[in-house]
This record gives sequence, C-alpha cells and structure tokens, in this order.
Amino acid sequence: MFESLTDKFNTTFKKLSGRGRITEANVSDAMNEVRKALLEADVNYKVVKQFCKDVKQAAMGAEVINSLKPGQLMVKIVQDELTKLMGPEDSNIFFVSPGPTVILLAGLQGSGKTTTAAKLAYRLKKEGRKPMMVAVDLQRPAAIQQLQTLGEQIEVPVHCDFDTKDAVKVSKSGVKEAKKAGCDTVILDTAGRLHVDDELMTEVSNVAKATSPHQIYLVCDAMIGQDAVNSAKEFNNRLELDGVILTKLDGDARGGAALSVKAVTGKPVKFIGLGEKIDNLEHFHPDRMASRILGMGDVITLVEKAQEQFDEKEAEKMQNKMAKGTFGLDDFLKQMAKIRKMGGLMSMLKLMPGIGNKLEGLNMDDKEFNRIEGIIHSMTPAERSEPDMLNPSRRRRIAAGSGVNVTDVAGLVKQFRQSREMMKMMASGGGGGLGAMKGMMSGDMGAMGGMGQRKVKQRSKRKRVIKRKGKKRKVR
Repeated sequence: MFESLTDKFNTTFKKLSGRGRITEANVSDAMNEVRKALLEADVNYKVVKQFCKDVKQAAMGAEVINSLKPGQLMVKIVQDELTKLMGPEDSNIFFVSPGPTVILLAGLQGSGKTTTAAKLAYRLKKEGRKPMMVAVDLQRPAAIQQLQTLGEQIEVPVHCDFDTKDAVKVSKSGVKEAKKAGCDTVILDTAGRLHVDDELMTEVSNVAKATSPHQIYLVCDAMIGQDAVNSAKEFNNRLELDGVILTKLDGDARGGAALSVKAVTGKPVKFIGLGEKIDNLEHFHPDRMASRILGMGDVITLVEKAQEQFDEKEAEKMQNKMAKGTFGLDDFLKQMAKIRKMGGLMSMLKLMPGIGNKLEGLNMDDKEFNRIEGIIHSMTPAERSEPDMLNPSRRRRIAAGSGVNVTDVAGLVKQFRQSREMMKMMASGGGGGLGAMKGMMSGDMGAMGGMGQRKVKQRSKRKRVIKRKGKKRKVR
C-alpha cells in the first residue's frame, strides 16, 4: 500500500537529514521532490499545491531552523500535514433509535459495493448490532445471488425480490421487512452506475428520497486514483454524501484517492477495504495512515488486531510454555491460525515501524501457510508435541502424506527447533521480547515501548564497543 510514495518520501528525507541545518533553499528542494512524488501518486493538483505550501510555511519556523535534528522535524511536519489533509477522523456511524438505521451504499460499477455491504454488515454484527442487507442492484446479472451467498456466509438476512426491476419498491419493502424482523440496521446495496448516466443517477436519487437514509456512503475503488475523486464529487452533488469507503487500498501503490478525496469533496473517509476477506474492512484513521505512508508503521492497529485474537491469560500461558521449552507444533498451528485471522504475516509486518517498505520480493502468502499446515497435520500428536523424535523414516512418511519433499520436512523441524530455543533463551534472560509480545496481546503499549528502548540501548552499546575498537586500530 502506497509503496512508491513511501519510497520517494524516505529518499527525500534521507537527503535532508544529511544537511547540517534547514534553509529555505533546501526546504524548497525537498518540496519539489515531494510535489513530484504526490503528482506521480495521482493526487489532485490543487491538493498538492496547498499541501506543499503548508509544509514549507511550517518548516520555515524558528523551531525547525534552530533544531539540531531538522530532518526529523521535517518528517514530523509532513506527518502532521498529511493527517490534516486526510482528516479529521470521523469513523463513527450515526445510529437512530428507534431503528432501523438506513445506510445507502452507492458507487461506480466494479467498485466493490456488494462485497463492502457484506463486510460492513459483518463488522456491525460483531459490534452487537442486528443488520439486514437489501439487494437493490437490479442491473447486474447475479448481483442478488451474490449478496444472498455473502449473507449466508456471515449469517445476516438478505431481502430481495426477483419479480421486479423497481429499485425504489425493493428498497421500501426492505426497510419494512427489517422493522418486522427486529433488525436495527438496513444496508441498501444499490446498482453501480457512472456519474454521467443520468437515468441511473436519478434512480439512486429516488431510492434516497423514498427511504430517507440516515447515512449515504460512496464506495470508491482506490486504485482508479483521480477518477475516484471526480466521481465522488459528482455523486455528492446528487446525493449529499455522509462519507466515503475506499476499497482495494491494499493494492494501491500510489495513494492518490486516499490523499485527495477528503480535500476535494469535504467528505470524510469512513472505512477502508484492505483485502478480499469478509473481515478486511477497517475504520479509517488519518494519523495512522500518515504514519504508514511515511514508512513509520502502525503499531496501534497491530495491537488492536492482536487484542481481537488473543487475551492476557492465553498470552501468559503461551509465554510459560515458551519459557519451559514445551512449545509444540500444535501450539504453533494455533498461533498461525490467529495470525491468518489478523490478515496474515505480511499484513502484520507492514504495520511494523521501518519494516513495511523493506518487504519487496518477500513471499509469505497463504499457500506457504497451507504447505506448513499440511506437513504438521501429517504428523502424529506425539510427533507434533516433540519434533525431536522425527527420525529419517518418520520424515519420509510425513513427506509422503503431505505431498512435499523430505528436505521440506527437515527444514521445518530445524527452523522450529531454532525458534523454540530462541524463545526459551529470551524468557530465561528476563522475558524482554516475550513480555512485549504479551503486552501487545493484552494491549499494554508500555511493554512494547520497553522492548524498543532495550533494542536502542543494545545498539548504542554495540556502537560504543565498535568505536573503542576503531580507536585501538588507529593507535596501532
């Protein structure tokens, strides 16, 4: 996500960090690089112009000019301005009482409205609400069936009518049905349309008039950049939007839509879609997104994802197993399943500070996890508990059962042994890293901060040793 923009920002800041002090000249040079990067990312020209003006004005303040670390302050200024550009944060949905609260989803063809409707319904259900989806897309073949299939998958009722092409009629009957069923939220999945298609734009306007939705969200494909922003502007003129949902943001290497849509339309980004799975819909946080764009990670989101899957007791139990060296392959499978639910290992690594932009070429997808699972499931319970018992004949049997080479089985066992020893060593050395892991699972940011401080101290200690060795070499 935003890889090209992140790389260009980092290159610019590295150049600036090499300067002894900030001057108007080198700020102007840096802003020229930033301007090019944003325009290449398909950010709206007017937005780019104002953004660079605001950053330059803030950078020429006395605090920055007199600072001993001007490069770091420039990063902070750009981060603050990016947050302002995409904010303020407005991820709350306005619910009415008594219900149902009606949410209308509109957007271009192929923007992912139907999938987003299901993702939103799933999220609301997890938050304790009782949603119903209404199939108002009567234009696209199999759109109704798709929504029904998704509804069955997440166990959310779907109202539909195969006998009519009247979108207004289906919408009104859907709201009535939701009231009868005791549902407190109705999600209207309307047909995709071009903003220049007057007939279909009139249809969605009529649906809005007939159902008086409490929230109208435009679903935009982030990968189409400025076209998404322009369509948002036109839809807003016809519908008076309450917010935007950006889909396919995980596949957007540029970021033009995310950086432009709020500034151009004045409407907040409410949610972002970061994958195809039903739980890949997140609240949009401008400050966290600014950190991701600048390659600084997003630890808060990582902690929130971990908290959904782990609890403190479970983390403590796992820590004790690691400390005793009794952490087995069954435990590893459980942890792997939780990581997959959090979006996968690659998704988690991208949220770690300084790591996200260094993952190019690294492949740790679901296929690799499936291969590992196949190997472990081909073992007996005793073998999973104690992999040291895996002699050559057992490895051949496991390889045949999981459809892999014997070397793959041997490699997995070797890596697992090394990992288990490292976990045990960490625990016996005071539990620094494991304490941080437990802290992340239970939401303790202080524990994670402590881990970072220890790493900094260790690096500083190594630097002092290297420096002393360097002086000795010079004396010789």
